[in-house]
Amino acid sequence: MRLPHSLTARLTITAVALVAVVSVLLGGLTTLAMRSNLTDQLDREVKASLQRAVNVRPPMPPADRNGGFGDMPRQQVGSLQALIGDDASFGQVLEEGSGERGREQLSSTALNRLAELPAGKISTVEVPGHGRYRVAVVESDGVRLLAGLPTDEVDQSLESLLWSEILLGLGATALAGLVASLLVRRQLRPLREVAATAHEVAALPLASGEIAVHPRVDDRLTDEKTEVGQVGAALNTLLSHVEESLAARHRSEQQVRQFVADASHELRTPLATIKGYAELSRRAPTDPTTTTAALDKVETEAARMSGLVEDLLLLARLDAGRPLETGTVDVTRLLLESVSDARVLGPEHRWQLDLPQDVVEAAGDEERLRQVVRNLLENARRHTPPGTTIDVGARPPVIAGGPVTITVTDDGPGFSEELLPSAFERFTRGDAARHRGTDPGGSGLGLSLVRAIVEAHGGAVALSSRPGQTRFTIRLPS
Repeated sequence: MRLPHSLTARLTITAVALVAVVSVLLGGLTTLAMRSNLTDQLDREVKASLQRAVNVRPPMPPADRNGGFGDMPRQQVGSLQALIGDDASFGQVLEEGSGERGREQLSSTALNRLAELPAGKISTVEVPGHGRYRVAVVESDGVRLLAGLPTDEVDQSLESLLWSEILLGLGATALAGLVASLLVRRQLRPLREVAATAHEVAALPLASGEIAVHPRVDDRLTDEKTEVGQVGAALNTLLSHVEESLAARHRSEQQVRQFVADASHELRTPLATIKGYAELSRRAPTDPTTTTAALDKVETEAARMSGLVEDLLLLARLDAGRPLETGTVDVTRLLLESVSDARVLGPEHRWQLDLPQDVVEAAGDEERLRQVVRNLLENARRHTPPGTTIDVGARPPVIAGGPVTITVTDDGPGFSEELLPSAFERFTRGDAARHRGTDPGGSGLGLSLVRAIVEAHGGAVALSSRPGQTRFTIRLPS
């Protein structure tokens, strides 16, 4: 038989089964104890009856070999006496009345059954025509004297006790079932409330859009000292994680949408320029000056678009977790070469290098790390006015196995407070304060590439900015 699926029903059935088993065990033990007590009491009376029979009538007197026991004073009604010998055997059962009318002689079948009993002990025997008896036997000179008393009173007492135990056990089991059902339902009520919260959350539309999982398990059901509290606390923790994950997914979706929109916008501008100059070249095919200028502009915009596409492709590869080349990078030489290139492109800025005497080395992809430094220097050059001092430095690990530190610092106007939190987001451009250079523009992917490449190396990049000092700090594995 299969048990019910409901926990309430299972616990109730378990409680009822335990009460029923305990009732049966107690009833059985009580019955056995009562039976032993009553049997011992009956055995004492049987021994007393046998003693009286011995005292009144010595075994098998010659005058009574065929005449029976005669009068047997102080014997109970229903008492059995018998003499069994080799020459003759006879016995009787005392009934109501006196004299011959108050005795019933035992049949030969009954005597034969009694003759099988062992001497010196009390035995239970079914006497044909008279029922069950407890019989004591003594033997002397080959003659057995038997005395016994019926077990009717003991059997009736035990039967009455058994029925009482059955009725009480059934009543106790029924009462236990009712009480257990009420108590289990009451104790499981908090668990049902937790389940109701889970069902409420399950009914929320979580497929798309900005989602807030507001339902929570009540604080009174989150006490981890109890089993239900542990479930409630775990569910609240799970719901918090789900809510955070859904919020992160929504932000990611929004970023992807914004990314696609910005990429489309950035690509649309050079495409429109290329299309316009291509039409201009076609309209004036005989004018070499116009054609040459149009082709130069087309080439410039194509190169700009190609760079943008390459940056987008690199970001996509880094987002996909594609591994970079790993080797030993001479950071000192890399910074020297990068700053030398920056001096050529931005002679109106003051460029300074702060390098230790020993060579600084890091683990990573040299080409990508060169791109990181180039983007930071380009960012500083484009978004600071002429005359700004740009300081580039490197520091070896402070302790063995620690990170290598690269810093790029300028004394320009800095980032605005509104722009600072999103400086490393894609297609983020500086405000007017950062657009005072002689070569404004850019795709807005430079700093996002910096963060993506550094994090792909297992490093970290940080930005601090205030008027007069903007510092990028990069930490890379040594």
